[in-house]
Amino acid sequence: MNEPGLIARAAKALSQIEKNELKATLVSMLLAFILMASYFVLRPVRDAMPSDWSNTELSILWWLNFLICAAFVSVFGYAVSRARLRNVVAILYVAFAATFVILSIGVAIVEDRASISKLYYLWVSVFALFNTSVFWTFMTDMFTREQSKRLFPVIAAGASAGAFAGPLLPLFYAEIVGIETLIFIASIGLLLGVPLIFYLYRLKGAELGNVDLKADTTALGGKWWQGFRAFATSPYMLGIAAFILLYTFISSFVYFEQKNVLADIPIERRTQLLSLVDLAVNSLTYVLALFVTGRIVLRLGMPLALVLMPVLICLGMLILAIAPIVTVVLALQVFRRAGNYGLTKPARETLFTKISPEVRFKAKPVIDIVVYRGGDAVAGSLFSMLTDKIGLGLAAMAAIGSGIAALWAWVGAKLGRRFDEGESEPENVQESKQSENT
Repeated sequence: MNEPGLIARAAKALSQIEKNELKATLVSMLLAFILMASYFVLRPVRDAMPSDWSNTELSILWWLNFLICAAFVSVFGYAVSRARLRNVVAILYVAFAATFVILSIGVAIVEDRASISKLYYLWVSVFALFNTSVFWTFMTDMFTREQSKRLFPVIAAGASAGAFAGPLLPLFYAEIVGIETLIFIASIGLLLGVPLIFYLYRLKGAELGNVDLKADTTALGGKWWQGFRAFATSPYMLGIAAFILLYTFISSFVYFEQKNVLADIPIERRTQLLSLVDLAVNSLTYVLALFVTGRIVLRLGMPLALVLMPVLICLGMLILAIAPIVTVVLALQVFRRAGNYGLTKPARETLFTKISPEVRFKAKPVIDIVVYRGGDAVAGSLFSMLTDKIGLGLAAMAAIGSGIAALWAWVGAKLGRRFDEGESEPENVQESKQSENT
């Protein structure tokens, strides 16, 4: 009995990984670990900054972030129309690493810390959404629909482990090495993931045998704006967008409340506290992703996987409305984020395996970035209006949030039933391109 066979059997017992899938799954987990660890070095520093700003200032930054992300989606759509997808993914991470090196130098030498802090906040927020969207799009190009239902929760566990390790650096070393060094370390981490991208594409054909998934071998062609058209003409993708939009509303409400309750705490202490929140979130996420999510999706179906967290968040918001205190706000934040990373997001990403590769690579960033950041911007403006202008307190905002979560659950149930029906989406991007050629 050799060791690889033992590992393969143990992995299959835990998460139903087949032997030929083991290497690709482990490398995908490692890539997810590196990318998420790098991000979670950056995140606590970013999230400690807004407590020094007003709700209105933060909502303005979210609108700027939305506009930047919308522009970047167009650039990304053009890139995947003209270049090999594996190169686009690699170049994207190299580009972000380079910009974070520049920001680390800026933090060290620029005297106006308020301006550089807001620039840093914006850029980390842009990276956060592209990092997530591009990575999971890459994964849906690696694995088939059937494989994704079994393997995505396991790969998400790799991301959870990285998200657990990442906050340890700012937690223990922020005051020792300084913020600029932390940013530089995160940049190196992003560069380390690039060789793994090319290695995974080799495993895709050599071991996975997914030779029919050919989106990585040639440029997709077509126009950069076809992703917007595909999104707007597909009821299925509009449903996914509605699900994400409602999630962003819940996330934004909780984020603003977190910002406000931490305002009287010094920024170094905020960074440490938020690092501890990250550690709690990612410990819980790891357990959910490795042992719970796959079994829920496979045995109980997608409707329950998509509905469970919205229902629990609805109940949590009602508790917050009754007991609007700091401890409940932070506990709700931990529960919301862990449930999203460990359960809702892997299930949500599986929805995209029903869509053809061309539509997926062009339309998915529209949903993940334009819809997501647009939802953030609208929710931020709504929150600042209801609090700064009308004067609603934490309890009233929590009650509004519970209603949003209930609607979120209803949309999730509809999407889950549509997915379980098993009918593929029409390749409307390809159809539109053919009609243009004629």
